[in-house]
Amino acid sequence: MVEKGKRGFPCEEEYEWEGPMKEPTVAVATLATQYNRNLFHKIDTIFSLFEVEKRIPKRGLTAVKLHFGEEGNTTFIRPIFLRRIVENLKRIGARPFLTDTCTLYVGERSNGVEHLALAIRHGFSYAVVDAPLVIADGIRGNTYKVVPIEGKHFQETYIAKEIVEADAIIGATHFKAHDLAGIGGTLKNIGMGCASRMGKLAQHSNVAPKVKRKRCVGCGTCVSVCAQDAISITDKKAHIDAERCVGCGECIPACPQNAIQIQWNETIPVFQEKLAEYATGALKGKRETSLFFNFVWDISPVCDCTPHSGVPIAPSIGIVASTDPVAVDQASVDLICSPPKEIREALHLPYETIENPFEKQYPRIDWTGQLRHAERMGLGVRTYRLLYVDTLS
Repeated sequence: MVEKGKRGFPCEEEYEWEGPMKEPTVAVATLATQYNRNLFHKIDTIFSLFEVEKRIPKRGLTAVKLHFGEEGNTTFIRPIFLRRIVENLKRIGARPFLTDTCTLYVGERSNGVEHLALAIRHGFSYAVVDAPLVIADGIRGNTYKVVPIEGKHFQETYIAKEIVEADAIIGATHFKAHDLAGIGGTLKNIGMGCASRMGKLAQHSNVAPKVKRKRCVGCGTCVSVCAQDAISITDKKAHIDAERCVGCGECIPACPQNAIQIQWNETIPVFQEKLAEYATGALKGKRETSLFFNFVWDISPVCDCTPHSGVPIAPSIGIVASTDPVAVDQASVDLICSPPKEIREALHLPYETIENPFEKQYPRIDWTGQLRHAERMGLGVRTYRLLYVDTLS
């Protein structure tokens, strides 16, 4: 077993923490395997280690939150690993379902019907994963519940209805780089991934969507879907009244000409804070019934929302897991940048420390912003005890 308590080592400087110092356990299972000890066995060990049977109630409806991958992307988590998670959940009497939400941008994942079809094409069929697939915010991304929080930017969050109504949540995240968050880990998967379309728009933008007039043909489709009467047709072009608009995003995928677009105008530091606040909303009432897995391999330079994956920017490590969503992301970066001796030897890594690949990929993005704000929100801490799963039976 390896224990480390230094916060944010060694990829960033230490900082003063004014709250209570509680060190959650972060388990790491490397990619090193043997004929009688494969990655599926290590997932079983993680479930036993965190005594998930005590965290999730019998017959508890359990949302396994993942990303089914965009068309053309190849680095999403392979379905066979989700099946093992499902099998462990069923073993303890839970009732799991695999879930994601509709995207804010227009594409195959912007509605529940095409999203499910894409998920099945990517291998997430019932025959493979042994669990039903549920799009948590409905077929149009507008099925949500308002979850109150006490945040810097939000007093209420718009979380996908089936996430709110689930009894427990398991995060299954492909860990990678991200062009806004710096890293795409558990906080990104939960914060953005559990938000309804309205919640996604609130995180990405601070104003109403815009109309690209050259594309608009004045068909009026956007007018028919706007519940706030915020859109009108003037001179054969749509016009959005920013005062009336509530930012639900309904008009964006509805436009047949793709003429209504998101204003990607939120600053990166504010975006990361909003992300952390939405993760707080998504996990409200579920902190004691949750477990988070980061699959730290095929570490791509872009999000799985892109139609490609790119060359990995860092060595693969394995599976990192914790009941703390902040610690699991911090540990994932630390393990990539400065793996302990046991992990270096198991994976034949030729280095003790490397330059942070996420900062190298996006040098203008401070990836720690989301973690620091999540810590301030009381969602978790960035210090942890590292437990080496490979030594456990």
